[in-house]
Amino acid sequence: IERVPLNNNFNIKIKLLNKNGKIPSKSHSDDIGYDLYADSDYIIAPGEVVRIKLSIAIQLPINVGGFVLPRSGLASKYLIAPINSPGLIDPGYRGELMVPLMNYSKVTYTVKKHERIAQLVAITTENLEFHEVDNLDESERSDGGFGSTGKN
Repeated sequence: IERVPLNNNFNIKIKLLNKNGKIPSKSHSDDIGYDLYADSDYIIAPGEVVRIKLSIAIQLPINVGGFVLPRSGLASKYLIAPINSPGLIDPGYRGELMVPLMNYSKVTYTVKKHERIAQLVAITTENLEFHEVDNLDESERSDGGFGSTGKN
């Protein structure tokens, strides 16, 4: 697998606002999204939106924004997803991160403390270069699709 060398890591400062905050993490080393975790239990009735607190605040570099995206497994299996997807975290925002989850199903859903409820993807203003090829390299995940990380 070819890895594109990056000039710099994005150093993100994070503040845990209380003992329930959890630092975002990845399920696989080659994942792009970092899982975001609920700080406690929440009940979301059908058709309801609940702002799920993460008990974390972050400081993004000036040229980096954060997209808060749905977890495909949670959305496709339980019909639970952020209502404002994608949510954008601007570099100047320093407040607590929250995710407004909507229950699109007909049954009540309980979010458990430290459940993975969304994912954070950092975006930059750097340019991308595309190179056409006949085949793509195999990966651990390959074409596994929605929710293929094997975790809820």
